[in-house]
Amino acid sequence: MFFKLLFDGFKLKEIRNRVFFTIFILFVFRLGAHITVPGVNALALKNINVPFLQVFNLVSGNALQTYSLFAMGVSPYITASIVVQLLQMDILPKFVEWSKQGEIGRRKLNQTTRYITLALAFGQSIGITAAFQALAQAKVVTNPTWQTYIMIGILLTTGSMIVTWMGEQINDKGWGSGVSLIIFAGIVSSIPSAVDEVRVAWFENVRPDQITQGWINTGVLIVAAILIIFVSTWVQQAERKIPIQYTKLVQGAASSSYLPLRVNPAGVIPVIFASTISSAPQTILQFLKAANVDAPWLVTLQEFFDYSNWKGMIVYAVLIVLFTFFYSFVQINPEKMSEQLTQSGAYIPSIRPGKGTEKYISGLLIRLATVGSLFLGIISIVPIMATSIWGLPKLVALGGTSLLIIIMTAIQGVQQLEGYMLKKKYVGFMDNPINEY
Repeated sequence: MFFKLLFDGFKLKEIRNRVFFTIFILFVFRLGAHITVPGVNALALKNINVPFLQVFNLVSGNALQTYSLFAMGVSPYITASIVVQLLQMDILPKFVEWSKQGEIGRRKLNQTTRYITLALAFGQSIGITAAFQALAQAKVVTNPTWQTYIMIGILLTTGSMIVTWMGEQINDKGWGSGVSLIIFAGIVSSIPSAVDEVRVAWFENVRPDQITQGWINTGVLIVAAILIIFVSTWVQQAERKIPIQYTKLVQGAASSSYLPLRVNPAGVIPVIFASTISSAPQTILQFLKAANVDAPWLVTLQEFFDYSNWKGMIVYAVLIVLFTFFYSFVQINPEKMSEQLTQSGAYIPSIRPGKGTEKYISGLLIRLATVGSLFLGIISIVPIMATSIWGLPKLVALGGTSLLIIIMTAIQGVQQLEGYMLKKKYVGFMDNPINEY
């Protein structure tokens, strides 16, 4: 089905141009991910073993491992986008006003998002560089002066803004969601190294009787990956259809329709956010430990933020649940949805318009977010549990998150391609009405 759709799409010049433009942008991104920032010894990062490095590598497409120009990736932009969306929820009146101004307001919000991204990228780049300098056995920064830190911060911030611009260009001129595709490209590029790590762990320098166990583990890993792909695809495409009726009828228009709400309205963003939040404190704690700060509470906090033990897994799962509920209401604002239905002359049967509709949608969203959070939590926790129980390679621990991002990005791409094809058929029908009949 997908290959037939892609083959039909390539017959259209506009879709071909969009696909090739996207490939070109991703090529430039992967090229920049291998340009190491001046004044940094990237080899020293190999001695650092913190979850934050693994999570940031996931979001930046392994660009942080080489401390490249694009090491910050789109992480500051994702954080800034969530902050701006949060401020629109009756927190700052100016942002609420902009959200109701249509295209002009959207441009103002996008510009504000870029400014916040700029500040976050600069702060994160200097903070992460200082933390790695303290954690690494060898010097990460070859000449650790404040001028060097400022230079590295400026370069990494510039790289993050370039990556953000690339994502926006893909949205405007390419195919798919720009930010998701950049993360997607980074994950796909790390698959060979993950396979090699599994090969070394299970088949290299092991006893002959352990090779059979290695093949069994490989088979189980493949079956688990296929199962995750199947379940994730099914859940991500599942919808709750809310029937709606129209009071203002236009001649030829349907009198009823439905409002689709996804079973997992938050997508994969809660997992990325929970991974970052749970990994950042552990990095700070290891930074304090490296600075010879010895206190009993450090050990306790490390246990709660280390998802390789059961305490850390519980904290990680709780964070995923909380962020799923939070981001679901950020993505789907029941108050705005109720207003839009009222303005379009639509209502939900047996539900009073206005506050009644808002309350109904909020309750339904809570139930959907509950299912979505359980789904995201299980998919994210199971690989981590498997890594702890069977001693799998550490890259497998984030395998569930990686598969979720790949699957959701692929689904978005297919849906967008279907939209392009439907649009072309519709335009062709309008341009040649006589030929169609």
